[in-house]
Amino acid sequence: MTIFTSPYPDVPTTDLSITERVFQGLEKRIDDVVLTDGPSGRTMTAGDFMDQVKRMAGGLTAAGFGAGHTVAIMAPNIPEYCVVFHAVAWGGGTITTLNPTYTANEVAHQLADAGAELLITIPDFMGTATEGAGDIPVIAIGTPEYAALFGDPIAEQVPVDLDSFTVVLPYSSGTTGLPKGVMLSHRNLVINLDQSIVAADFLPGEVTAAFLPFFHIYGMTVLMNIHLAGGGALVTMPRFDLPMFLQISQDYKAQRMWVVPPVALALAKHPLVDNYDLSSLEMVFIAAAPSGAELTDAIAARMNCTALQGFGMTELSPVSHVVPRNAPRSGAAGVATPNTFCRIVDIENGTDLSSGEEGELWIKGPQIMQGYLNNAKATAETITSDGWLRTGDIGKIDADGYLFITDRLKELIKYKGFQVAPAELEATLVAMDGITDAAVIGRPDEEAGELPIAFVVTGDPAPDEAAIKAHIDAQLAHYKQVHEVHFVDAIPKSASGKILRRFLRDGLNA
Repeated sequence: MTIFTSPYPDVPTTDLSITERVFQGLEKRIDDVVLTDGPSGRTMTAGDFMDQVKRMAGGLTAAGFGAGHTVAIMAPNIPEYCVVFHAVAWGGGTITTLNPTYTANEVAHQLADAGAELLITIPDFMGTATEGAGDIPVIAIGTPEYAALFGDPIAEQVPVDLDSFTVVLPYSSGTTGLPKGVMLSHRNLVINLDQSIVAADFLPGEVTAAFLPFFHIYGMTVLMNIHLAGGGALVTMPRFDLPMFLQISQDYKAQRMWVVPPVALALAKHPLVDNYDLSSLEMVFIAAAPSGAELTDAIAARMNCTALQGFGMTELSPVSHVVPRNAPRSGAAGVATPNTFCRIVDIENGTDLSSGEEGELWIKGPQIMQGYLNNAKATAETITSDGWLRTGDIGKIDADGYLFITDRLKELIKYKGFQVAPAELEATLVAMDGITDAAVIGRPDEEAGELPIAFVVTGDPAPDEAAIKAHIDAQLAHYKQVHEVHFVDAIPKSASGKILRRFLRDGLNA
C-alpha cells in the first residue's frame, strides 16, 4: 500500500468542544472587536460574543431546545449567525445549517431529515422559512421572540461525547445522489481547525471580508471558527458584492482573501479591482473547486501577492490539503494537512498507485465525518471498513507530496463553488408532467466552473424549455437551475441503468 503522508508534525488532540476551542482563542482579548457587520458597521467584541453564546445556550435550554435537540439556522453571514451556531453547540445540541436561497420544499426536506425542532432565520426569510417549517416554530433574529431566547447563562460547556455526538449537520451530495446530512463531531471540527491553522499558516490579527457562507463548511470552519479561535476577526457580508468585498478588504487592511474560483476570476480580470488600495494583501486562498495554474498565476502577478489553493470536502470538516504559503506551486491543490494520510487508487482495479500516477484520491485522518445521517448505505460506499474516505476526485501526487486534482469521478456538479447534485435535478425534472426521462451533466465554464445542462425525453404534450426552467425555478434554489435544455429521444444508460454522463458530455462538446 502506497501511503502519502503530511510534511507537518501531527497536531495534538485536545479534549475541547468546538466552542471551548473558539473561546480559548477569545479569552485573552475580551475587548477586541472580532465580528463586524459589513453593511452597517456594527460590531461585537470577544466578550460580547462569549456572553451572548452562554446566555442563548441558557435560553434555548429553558425553552426545551437544549442538550440533545436539533436547531436549524437559515441566515446570511451576520454576527448573530456565529452566536446561534455556538450557543446550540455550547448547550449540548446539534445545529443544521440551511442555504438561505432554498425554496420552501428544500427547507422542508432538510428540517425533516435532520429532525430539527426549531428554525432560526431573519425577517426577510420568514415567508419561505415558515412555509417550509410547517409546524416547527420559526424565530427571526432581531425580533422580541429572538431576544426571549437569551436567558440565564450556562457557564460551562454542556457535557457531550466529543467523538460520538454530532454537533453540526451541514448537507452535502457527497460523491453521488441527493443532499445528505453530514454528521460532524466536536472532535472533527476542533482537529480540522487546528490542522488548518498550521497548514494555512494563519496568524493572529488577520481580518478578512467574510462572504463565504457560514452554512457551507468552507465558511463555517475556515472563516467563522478559524478566525475566532486563531486570533483573527471577521467583517461579515450577507452576500457577495465585488465593490463591498474590495472596500472592506481595503478599509480593514485584509492580509488574506478566502475565495472561490468565480471570485478569483474577478480578482484576476475585473477592472474594478484597480480602484482599491489592496497593498496590505499577502495571500489569496482559493478553494471549493479546482483552479488552474493560469488563474493563480494571474492573481499573484496582478495583486503582488501569493495565490494558493486548498482541497477539502464537507465530509472532511473540510480541509485535507493546503498549498504552503512559503512554498507555492502553480496549479497544485496542496500538501496534506497534519494528521492526514492519502492514497491514489486505480479506479479500475483498486490497486495503489505511486507518485505521478493518476487515480482516485482516498484520505484518512481524524477530520473524516462520522457518516451520513440515516444513510448507512451511502456511508459504507464513501468510507471503507478500515477508515479511508473515497473522495470521488481524480488526481495525482508529485514527488514532493503536492496534490493535483485532474478530474472528477463523482457525478457532483460544482457551480460557483456550490454543490449541484444531478440526481436532485433529474428527480425534479421527471416529476414534471410531460417529461419521461432526464439526465443532467456539468459543462465547463470559465466563470462558474460548471453549468448544469439538462437532457430530457418528453411525452405528449411536451413542455418547452421555458416551462421546464420555470418548473425547476419553483422547486429548487437559484444555483441548482439548468442553463440549457436539450431534447433527446433517449437517455443513454449502462446495463445497470446508470446514466452514461460522459457519453452525454462528449456529445455536447462535439
